[in-house]
Amino acid sequence: MDRRQFMIGSGLAASAALIGSSASAQTYPSQLVRIVVPFSGGSMTDILARTVADKLATKWKQQVIVENRPGIAGVSSIAKGPADGSQIMLTSNGHSVVGVVNKNLGFDPIKDFAPISRVATTAVILIVPPDAPYKTLAEFIAAAKAKPDGLSYSSAGVGSSTGIAAELFKSLTGAKMVLIPHRGQPESQISVMRGDTNMAFTFFNVGGDLIQSGKLRALAVTGKARLPQLPDVPTFAEAGLPDFAYDSWFGMLAAGATPKPIVSQIARDLAEALTDPALVQQYAAQGVTITSSTPDAFEAELRSDGERYGKLVAAASG
Repeated sequence: MDRRQFMIGSGLAASAALIGSSASAQTYPSQLVRIVVPFSGGSMTDILARTVADKLATKWKQQVIVENRPGIAGVSSIAKGPADGSQIMLTSNGHSVVGVVNKNLGFDPIKDFAPISRVATTAVILIVPPDAPYKTLAEFIAAAKAKPDGLSYSSAGVGSSTGIAAELFKSLTGAKMVLIPHRGQPESQISVMRGDTNMAFTFFNVGGDLIQSGKLRALAVTGKARLPQLPDVPTFAEAGLPDFAYDSWFGMLAAGATPKPIVSQIARDLAEALTDPALVQQYAAQGVTITSSTPDAFEAELRSDGERYGKLVAAASG
């Protein structure tokens, strides 16, 4: 085969691949779509996923279900699963550092995934038991520093969204604290509520009812302004820790080899669904900001967070 024939053949192959990808996007989804959540039921991620599933099912006129597959197994099932959009994942910003926490993943949390879009952001709230002796952030920090072995804190794990918040808190305050990992955010909250652990971070739409009913005490919240739902809870800046700037995000990813036309279509359809005023208002009442982004912008955010929080998490995981 001469060079001209080779180039013609290569061009035809590339064109065929492009046509195939475009055709796949035009017919997507042609089967049931699973949204995998690598956290337990009742978690912030799970709640968002079920809302998104309902919206996309209406848009696509196709069944979209949520499957809870807690832990690395759930994440791996996407990285190594079908790259046709039939399985996508909704997760939190802990995904950006999962490779730091687990050295032998068998997959790359960046390269083996196709970022689709951010879905939401929310402030995090520092909670303690309702009968804890410390009633302010300053008192809690003082107590944590005074105890030789440190106070305990719960989270869904070092690399979870609330786990990252705790590591940032420890780094900024110099407080010695011991992690007691739990299966998910609801279990973490119950641990604090019972007094089994001294502190945790949570989100309003997961722990707000417990805070408002007095079953948990909130000491501070991230963000530039107080949450309207918790007007008596100061921001970290107001409470004396202005450098603690951290909001949690939640986003959607697919298997890394998923064709770009399919990724782009999911991103567009998701963005359209997230502009629903009723949906935005519903989550705003829960302290959650619904938002979307392009695949490229979301990938840049993943990489940035990996670099920003990777060292903190690496130090915590030993």
